[in-house]
Parts: sequence; structure tokens; C-alpha cells
Amino acid sequence: MNEDALNMSIRKFLKKVGITSQREIEAAIRENIENDKLSGKTSFAISVQLHAPELGLDHKIDGKIELE
Repeated sequence: MNEDALNMSIRKFLKKVGITSQREIEAAIRENIENDKLSGKTSFAISVQLHAPELGLDHKIDGKIELE
């Protein structure tokens, strides 16, 4: 196993996940604000599921996003 190649591949994947996730979350927030579904809320719960069946990996990451 090439540690450098592994590290770069993981970083590339995580960059894609981060950028895509941010865009999708921002779009969903804007849409919900426009439809008055988030009025009065200052935060909401969020989670992401990391799943790699070949590795036996199934990990949920919970968090909270603050709107103000």
C-alpha cells in the first residue's frame, strides 16, 4: 500500500464531500427559508452517514448547524 497515494485519494474524496455537502445544505436552507419552513429557527440538527461496505465501515456523524 502506498501511504502517500492513499492519503491523497482520501483527501480528494473528502474535499468533494465537503464542497458538495456545503452546496446542498446551503441550497436546502435557502429553499426552506423561502418557503417559511425555517422561520424562527436559529439552528437545526444534521447528520451524515459514512458507509464503506467493503471495509465494514458504517459511521454516523451528528452535528448542529447554527443559522445565526
